[in-house]
Amino acid sequence: MESMSEFRAFRVHLDADGEARADIERRSLASLPDHGVTVRVGWSSLNYKDALSARGHRGVTRSYPHTPGIDAAGIVEASDDATWAPGDRVFVTGHDLGMNTDGGFGERIRVPGSWLHACPEPWSLRDAMALGTAGLTAGLALDALERWGARPENGPALVTGATGGVGSLAVALLAAVGWTVHAVTGSPEHADWLARLGASHIEPRDAYDAPSPPVRRRR
Repeated sequence: MESMSEFRAFRVHLDADGEARADIERRSLASLPDHGVTVRVGWSSLNYKDALSARGHRGVTRSYPHTPGIDAAGIVEASDDATWAPGDRVFVTGHDLGMNTDGGFGERIRVPGSWLHACPEPWSLRDAMALGTAGLTAGLALDALERWGARPENGPALVTGATGGVGSLAVALLAAVGWTVHAVTGSPEHADWLARLGASHIEPRDAYDAPSPPVRRRR
């Protein structure tokens, strides 16, 4: 039987020569940071920063060994913060999680209560992490466009980096609320996938990377 004071985590170590190695390790709850809320992690997601941290990139993570995972969704187990109680369904994205604070690739995290958000109904914890940081970023961008008065009838939306995490979710979100979406990508082999997400036009990245004349026809 698993000890209630232990959990498993994906830990990354740096060897003396700077090479990263990783494995699943058993950790004690006492090893977690001294923050206010302990969460039993149900789901996380994989982001570019997680890959960098897992490879020993000190621009993302200063100190090793370390547990990556900049996203996590789970159930509150213990809380010193009046906002949160055991049993609450929560998620955390951004902040320092998975960078220099042990992250969502472990079965437990301990974070400040201010980092947490309630998982909205009817979403499952898995739904929250299917979107994760990339989905939140795309959603905030769409919210900003709408607050600034941009509407689908104003013309098409151009999404660069359309096959990336934020870009692909932006394509899907914009199309879902009625925008005509032009997707810019350097991966033309994914054109069919972008079309299924809702892009009506696929444009090559080279057309935007190439040197432009002083004046181009407005589009």
